[in-house]
Amino acid sequence: MAARSVFRGEGVPAKERFDCWRELIGRTRASEMTSVHADDFRAEMRRLELGPVTLLRSSFPPTRFRRTAAMVRRADPQVYHLTMPLGGGLSLSRGAREGARAFGPGDLYLVDSSTPYDVRAVGVRVDGRRERRTDAVGIDFPASLLPLPPERLRDLLGRGFSVREGTCALLSEFLVGLDRQAAVLGPGEAARLGTVAVDLVAAWLARELEAEAALPDDARRRALVQSVRSFVRRRLHDPELSPSVIAAAHHVSVSHLHRVFSGQSRDGVTLAAWIRGQRLERARRDLADPALRALPVHVVAARWGIPRASDFSRSFRAAYGLSPREHRQRELAGGTSAGGAGAAGA
Repeated sequence: MAARSVFRGEGVPAKERFDCWRELIGRTRASEMTSVHADDFRAEMRRLELGPVTLLRSSFPPTRFRRTAAMVRRADPQVYHLTMPLGGGLSLSRGAREGARAFGPGDLYLVDSSTPYDVRAVGVRVDGRRERRTDAVGIDFPASLLPLPPERLRDLLGRGFSVREGTCALLSEFLVGLDRQAAVLGPGEAARLGTVAVDLVAAWLARELEAEAALPDDARRRALVQSVRSFVRRRLHDPELSPSVIAAAHHVSVSHLHRVFSGQSRDGVTLAAWIRGQRLERARRDLADPALRALPVHVVAARWGIPRASDFSRSFRAAYGLSPREHRQRELAGGTSAGGAGAAGA
């Protein structure tokens, strides 16, 4: 399994919680951390190592993170920190000349370890409790991994960007998905996904700078494939979804799309085969869901973009070794279906 650590304050003596949490954060985000809740710090954090990239998912009460100019002079690991609030709020200032900027759910921002900053988590009330909390996900990665010169990024650091559209939306979705899958990722897979995360950051920043041509070809290809996969997953219900539709949406030719997708996929799986596998896997899960047992098999297939019942039955049997109806009967009877999740593809 990929290197992963989990911190839950309830499992640590109250007087030690803040120091433990601060030590975990400080491994990649060195700053002075203070909190009025330090004596009984009720926080949670998950860290996932993705090669040289670190994913952080945290929930914590009001806290201040201050990286001073003296700290920068004393030691600068040259790391970028990307943060996306999921709940609550954060405010960021980067010097006396710059006022504080507020960020909440729907925003993300990037700072680096080479520039002083002052972040304050203010939080919101949760479940009617008096305690205020902030939830956030982010990644830390060496500046050397980003194929863009640091001087070109200065005007983008500390600014808020919306995750509701464009590459930021794709990056947001990817980070949340990484956190959800953290417990099942192997070391090799985790490192590969870390590379994809940095590629998406690079694609986002290059677009903001109108410098897409500056990105290495490999980074552009990986970002394109991730964008295609996200696009497809959101439209699996559409039977008209096709490589030509996907190519047009991404402003590339169909031949280029096929070449890049197959080149970046494990075992060279084609785009059409991957789409089919995604649809079959979604249908397989629905057929095993007791809440959907009254839904006819052909309706389950149609809701995932396979309108012809005969096509669905044939493809399902080829992928899993039994018919959709047989699979449903076995699952709802408490058995185990054949084939597993192999049709999901790369």
